[in-house]
Amino acid sequence: MADRDTPITAADAAPPPGDAPARPIRALGTPLASAIAVAATLLGLIVLAWTILFVTKGRFLKHTFERIVAGQTHRDVKVAGDFQLYFNPFNVKFVAERMTIANPAWAGHGNFFQAKRIDSRISTWSLITGKYRVNWLGLENGQVDLQWDKAGKRNTWTFSEEKGEPLDLPLIRRALVQGTMIRYVDPRMQIEAGIRIHTVEARDTQFASAINFDGSGTARGTRFVLNGALLTPNATVSGGKNQLRLHAEGVRTQLDVSGTLPGATEIEGADLHMDVRGQNLADIFMLAGIAVPDTRSYRLTSALTKLGDEWRFTGLKGRFGESDLAGKMTVKMTRPRMLLTAQLATDTLDIVDAGPFIGYNPNTLAAKGAAGTVTQVAGTPRILPDAKLRVDALRNFDAKVHWTVRDVRAPSLPISNIELGLDLDNMLLKLSPLNFSMARGTVSSDISINARKQPVFTDYDIRLSPTPMGTLLAGWGVEQSGTSGTIKARVQMTGAGDSVRESLAHSNGRIAIIMPRGSMWARNIQLSEIDIGTFLQKMFEKKLKEPVQINCGLIGFTVRNGIAAADPILIDTQKNVILGRGGFSFRNESIDLAIRADGKKFSLFSAQSPVGLNGYFARPGINVISPELVARAGVGLGLGVFASPFAAIIAFVDVGDAKSAACGPILEGARAAAQRDTKGRPRDDVGKGTTAKSEDGSRSKQDRRDQRKVFKKKD
Repeated sequence: MADRDTPITAADAAPPPGDAPARPIRALGTPLASAIAVAATLLGLIVLAWTILFVTKGRFLKHTFERIVAGQTHRDVKVAGDFQLYFNPFNVKFVAERMTIANPAWAGHGNFFQAKRIDSRISTWSLITGKYRVNWLGLENGQVDLQWDKAGKRNTWTFSEEKGEPLDLPLIRRALVQGTMIRYVDPRMQIEAGIRIHTVEARDTQFASAINFDGSGTARGTRFVLNGALLTPNATVSGGKNQLRLHAEGVRTQLDVSGTLPGATEIEGADLHMDVRGQNLADIFMLAGIAVPDTRSYRLTSALTKLGDEWRFTGLKGRFGESDLAGKMTVKMTRPRMLLTAQLATDTLDIVDAGPFIGYNPNTLAAKGAAGTVTQVAGTPRILPDAKLRVDALRNFDAKVHWTVRDVRAPSLPISNIELGLDLDNMLLKLSPLNFSMARGTVSSDISINARKQPVFTDYDIRLSPTPMGTLLAGWGVEQSGTSGTIKARVQMTGAGDSVRESLAHSNGRIAIIMPRGSMWARNIQLSEIDIGTFLQKMFEKKLKEPVQINCGLIGFTVRNGIAAADPILIDTQKNVILGRGGFSFRNESIDLAIRADGKKFSLFSAQSPVGLNGYFARPGINVISPELVARAGVGLGLGVFASPFAAIIAFVDVGDAKSAACGPILEGARAAAQRDTKGRPRDDVGKGTTAKSEDGSRSKQDRRDQRKVFKKKD
C-alpha cells in the first residue's frame, strides 16, 4: 500500500494513453460573433433612441420638424406651442399645439391648415409603405382651406407647384374633432362651401362619439345647406364601422345619404344608400356641371360607393313625372372633364316626359296637352321647340349612355322599343343609334351635334323603314282594314343653331317620303284625289265606296337655308296623277303649297284646279276654292248666261290627258328633274325644285315678292 505522504509524480498525473487531448477554447472575433455584436449594438441604439424619445416626448425635434416639413411642402410651417413626436410604444404619437401651414402664394393670405391642438396616433408600418393610416386623431379648433386655382391645375393640398392632385385623405380609423372649419373653393366648377365639424358624446353605448357637421355654400350660383353625423365606433366593438348620415337641400332638391364607411375618412369601398327627390332632375346634375333634359318631379334611390376615382350608383330605380327609370351610373372624376357612363332602362315612358328631350317644357305639356307645344311669336303660332342647348355645361363632362324604353304612353302615337346611344366627347354629341318602333315600322336615326364651334352644327340622318300606312295614319282617318299601302322615308339635313328651331331655320338637305304600290281606305273626309266626283263623295259620305289604289308616290322636298321646296310631290294613282308645288319654311313655320289632281280618264266634273295648303305648322289651313277654280266658275257662269246651261259644264271638263308616272325615279326618291312618264319622257309638270307653284316652275316678280313675304326669305 502506498504511503499517503509519498508525492505524486508527473508520470502518475499523465492521462492514460487511450484518452484524446483537450480542445482549445474558441477565440472571439469570428463573423457570426461580429454580426451578433452589430445587431446588439443597433438594437441598443434603437432602444436608447426610443427611450430618449419616450422620456423627452421628442420635444427637442420641434425646430427640426418645422425645417424638414417646410422644405418638403415649400410652405412656412410653425408650431407655436407644445410639440411631441415619439413612439408609444410602437406607433408614432404626434402632438402639436398652435400649428400652422401657410397657403401657397397664389391662394392669397392665410393658412392652408391651422389648429389649436392636434393629437394623433400614426401607424409606423403605414409610414414605410406610403399608405398612411391614422389610428386616432384628435383635432381642436382646426381650420382647413381647400382651394383650386382658376385654371383648375393647382390646389392648396398638393405640395407642388406643377400639378394639383385629387384630394386623397389619409385613412383615419377613429377621430375626435371639435370646433373645426373646412373651406372648399373650386372656381372652375363654381363651388364654394364651408363646413363646420364638432363632436358630441353618443348616447348609444356602441359608439365612442358622434362627429356632427353642418354647412352651407353655393354651386353655380345656387345656395345649398347640409348637415349630418358620422358615428365613430368604439375600438372595443368587434367589427365596428363608421356610420354616416347626410342630409342636403338646395335647388328645389333634397338628398339623403346613409350607410357605413370603413374609416372616418375612408370613402373607398363605402356601403352607402342614396335617396334624392325634387322638382327637376336637371337641378341636381346642374350642381355638378352636367347637362340633362328637364323633368317633372322625381324620386330616385340607389346604392352608392366609391372605387378609385369613380363614384358608382348601382341598383338605381325610381320615377320622373309619370315614367319609370332603372339601371346604373358611374361618375369618374377625371380631368380635364369628368366622365359619366350609364346603362338605363324604362318600362313605360309618358309622352309628356319625353318632351324635354327635344326642347318642350314637361309641366306645360302636362297642363295643356298638345296645346302646350304651341307658342305665339309676333302673333303667329310656333310649334318647333326653341330651348337652347346648354353649351357651357357640355364643356364640363364627357358621357357614354345607353337607354332603352319598352313602351311609350301616347294616345295617337304608336311608338315603342326606343334605343338611345349617347356619346359626348369634348363637346361633340352623337345620338347613335336613336331607334324606335313606330306603327310596325322602324325609325333609325344618327344625329351628330357639334358644339366645338359656334354656331352649333347638327347633322340629321333619320330613316323610316317600310311602315304600314293603315297603322301609321290610323289617327288621321285611314282605316287599317283595307289599307295595304306602306310608307318609307328619309331625312338628311344639316343645320346651324343651338336649338331645334334655330337649327332647322338654317338647314339644308333633303326630305323624301316614298309610297310603293298599295291601297288606302279612308273613313273620313279626305283629299286623296282632287277629282270633283270623288271630292264631293268624300265631302258628303263617311266612307269611300272603294279604296284608293296607289301605284307609287313621292313627297319630296329640297331644303335650302331653312326653306323647303317641293321637289317633287308626285303620286300616281289608278285614276289620277296628283301633283304638288310650292313649299314651307322652317324659319317661321309657314306653309304655301298647291295640290292638284289631273285625271287619266275623261271626267265631266274634274276641276284640275289647285287646292291650296296654307297657314302654319301649328295651324294649317286648306283653300279648296282656289283662284283657278273661281276663274273656271266665272267662265262657266258666263257661258251659262250667254249660251245655255249645258255650256257652263264645258269649263269643268277634264279630257283625261294626265301622264302616268314612271315609278322607278319615284321609288328612288329622285328630284323633279329626274322624273319621267311611263314612256321615258321628262315630266314638265312637276316644277323645278323651287317653291314656285306654277306647273312649269316659273315665277313672276310679284309671285316672288308674295312668297318671300310668306316665308320671310331673302333672295
